[in-house]
Parts: sequence; C-alpha cells; structure tokens
Amino acid sequence: MDGLHIENLSMRFDLPNGTHVQALKDVSIELNTGEIMSVLGPSGCGKTTLLNIVAGFLAPTDGQVRLNGHVVTGPDAERGMVFQKGALFEWMNVRKNVDFGPRMKSMPKKQRDEIVDHLLETVGLQDFKEKAVYELSGGMQQRVALARCLANDPDVILMDEPLGALDALTREKMQGLVLKLWKETGKTVVLITHSVEEALLLGERLLVMAPRPGRIHKEYRLPFADRGVEADLREVKKSEGFGETREEILSMIWEMEEEIMGRSETAA
Repeated sequence: MDGLHIENLSMRFDLPNGTHVQALKDVSIELNTGEIMSVLGPSGCGKTTLLNIVAGFLAPTDGQVRLNGHVVTGPDAERGMVFQKGALFEWMNVRKNVDFGPRMKSMPKKQRDEIVDHLLETVGLQDFKEKAVYELSGGMQQRVALARCLANDPDVILMDEPLGALDALTREKMQGLVLKLWKETGKTVVLITHSVEEALLLGERLLVMAPRPGRIHKEYRLPFADRGVEADLREVKKSEGFGETREEILSMIWEMEEEIMGRSETAA
C-alpha cells in the first residue's frame, strides 16, 4: 500500500516522579504519495513528537507508522528531515554537505556530482558550492539543508519549523522554493509550523492539532499550495477564502491557548 499511514498513534512519556505526559492519543492520518501537508496547533500539542515518530527517532507507545506498506521502526533514508536550523556540517563546504548522503551510499563520483550540481542549481546555490557553511546567510543554509535532504532521494520529506528562524522576506522566498520543489519532485511533504499563514500556503492538507493529549482537532483541504506554485504568494494571500480560513484557524488556536492558560491557573 503506497503512501504514509499513521495508525492509532499514541505517545506517553513517563516521568521520574511517577506521573506521565500523554503527548499523543489515537492519531490516524493517511497521506497519499505526492501530497503536501502542514500541521499546526498550540504549544504542547505534540506536533514535533508526531514528526519524530514518523522520522523513526521515537518509538510510539501504541499504534504504528507505515510507509509504502512497511512499518517504520527507525530512521531511514526513505524519510528525509529538514530541521529549523539546517543541522549542517560546519566543517564542510556546501558541495560536500549536499554530497554527504550519496557518498555514504558509495555512489560513483560522477553520478554524485551530477546530482549535487542539479540540486544546487535548483535551489539557486550553484555559485556558492565551494563556500563554507558559516559564510552563508540563514536562508542560504536552509537551501543547503533542502538540497542535502533531496540528494538522498527520500520518499517523504519531514520539515520541523524549517523557516521559523528566517526574516519575513527570506521566509516568503523560501516558501515559494518549498512549493516549487514539492511540485517538481513529486515528494510527499509533512511540514510543522507555528504560522497559520504559512500552514495555509504550504498545505494542500492542513491539520490543526489540539493538546493534552495531542490529537487531530480539524482537517482542511485547501487550494492555496497549488495556486502558489505558479502565482505570487502575496497574490495567493489575497485570493478567495484565504483570509476567512486564516481567521477561523487563528480563533480556534486562540481558544485552545485560553483553555490551556485556564487549566494552568486552576492548577496553581
């Protein structure tokens, strides 16, 4: 069975004092190959925990994740991860960072060079391939991280707040790049974000999660990601339904945050 299937996933963290935190409870998602999905919700709703389980970094308490028919039991090159900060190898230049995965697979040098050159051209860094990572801006470093992820040719790209540390203009440019890469590569993409606007722009499917325990509160199917592939993102934000959906989700999350604060005050 193709695609990403998250089945009745629960995650409980047991604490030293004998209590526990239920980070996720009975989360089920079916994501078809080539879909792009954004996930947002208030702090503590389990977004990153969910992503780490799909990546294979955490084993769930209950349930399972299946990708293309097999159960995920640990990290694998079929699932690529892009972190909020690129997690690049500072001692390597741009080319060697992107080349790292294919080299670990013992891919022939000529083939590696072709892949790296193509990806660096795609992300607009062909002229920077010999630069050290520390010489690049934050936006450039995230482009390197995207290229490095794609060099492994994963089936699924997992993105944990990949644009959160960027300034507004760079973030908008990178949002356009993410949509371009999604459409050109046909990869399945799951993106965690705290920005409602970004979730609307980058998710043809959008999940709003609720906290304590983390669960899916509401799902949207949206046209804005497809529109953003060809159109200016600022124009997409002006399109029919964008503003109304943004305000609906903002109100939803605000009510959750108010509920969390009320619980905290009661407990105190």
